[in-house]
Amino acid sequence: MFSSRIGWLMTATLTLVSLGSNIQSVKAQVNYNNYTFSGDYNTLVTIDTTFRPDLGIVRATIKGESTQSAPYGLDSFISETYGKLEPIEDPSINKYTFNSNPSVFGLEGEPTLSDKYYGGANELFGKASDSAEINFAEGIIKGGGTITIFGGTGLFQNATGTITFTEQDQLNPPGSPSQGLAKLSFNVQTPQEVPEPTTNKSLIVMGLMGASLVISQRYKKVISVSLLQKVCK
Repeated sequence: MFSSRIGWLMTATLTLVSLGSNIQSVKAQVNYNNYTFSGDYNTLVTIDTTFRPDLGIVRATIKGESTQSAPYGLDSFISETYGKLEPIEDPSINKYTFNSNPSVFGLEGEPTLSDKYYGGANELFGKASDSAEINFAEGIIKGGGTITIFGGTGLFQNATGTITFTEQDQLNPPGSPSQGLAKLSFNVQTPQEVPEPTTNKSLIVMGLMGASLVISQRYKKVISVSLLQKVCK
């Protein structure tokens, strides 16, 4: 009988240990911190039409400064992209498609460009995909699109998400930046790892201690009975 009880207790203990091990082997869950905010930025736009005129491809640089203190210290940005001139239907309007990836336009040997939003310890990095229309008759540039976030620093370490924007600038003569206003909407996520529960280890230890105590008590009882039987004989 004692052997069967010992076997039962050992089986229960091993099952408990196995269960705890299986629980601990599960990867920690990942939750996300979500940051949704917006801001207006005064802009300076420079378009280099001499970059690849043979392919109708330009390089654009946009610098922005927040009109007021921006959330999380993102008071400034710089965006660099390539732009390709679309077929011209109206001579007074040039339409461009912009992208930070040179391969989108078949460019070889050129670096991938990017956006940077900064102003302190918190920064965001992204890649642009947008379009713009230069209206020479009205003397304005209108554009908009999406920035895909691929990382950051500070609160935005390992960030993902998007920035959508619209922008309008006053077209200045070639050689001088065009000035305007950009409206940005941020939708950013950062991973937040949830630690594995520590109660699993405590559960295993308690189970082992309980099983050991029961085994010890049973063993002492059997010894006592055996000694009593010998005395009686």
